[in-house]
Amino acid sequence: MATNKSKEPLTGEELLKKVKELGNRSKEEKARECGYYTVTKNGVERVNMMKFLNALIDAEGIELDSTSNGTGRGGRSASFRISVQSNGNLLIGSAYTKKMGLEPGDEFEITLGRKHIHLKQVGAPDEMEDEN
Repeated sequence: MATNKSKEPLTGEELLKKVKELGNRSKEEKARECGYYTVTKNGVERVNMMKFLNALIDAEGIELDSTSNGTGRGGRSASFRISVQSNGNLLIGSAYTKKMGLEPGDEFEITLGRKHIHLKQVGAPDEMEDEN
């Protein structure tokens, strides 16, 4: 059985394509083939099903309803709705930064409106914006 030789597990369209290619294999085999496993120091292979399933959800673009009451953590896919945390912070999350291709250290200007916060990437060219 050939396995994914790259260091990083497959994601996005590449992941969906590989899962379809693997057809009727078990979900554990599919996860392993797509790179969602680790090898312990004793040489035991462990499949990480949770990471695999979350990657599939993200790849499909499925938005899970994150109706938490503020005490739990939100979902892993961008829901375009966030809540102020108990410490007063607003956490945007990696789903948004990945979608925009942002890197650590990228800077933003913050503009406050009456009922909105506008973030503009410093040094990014102006482009047509969708106003909702």
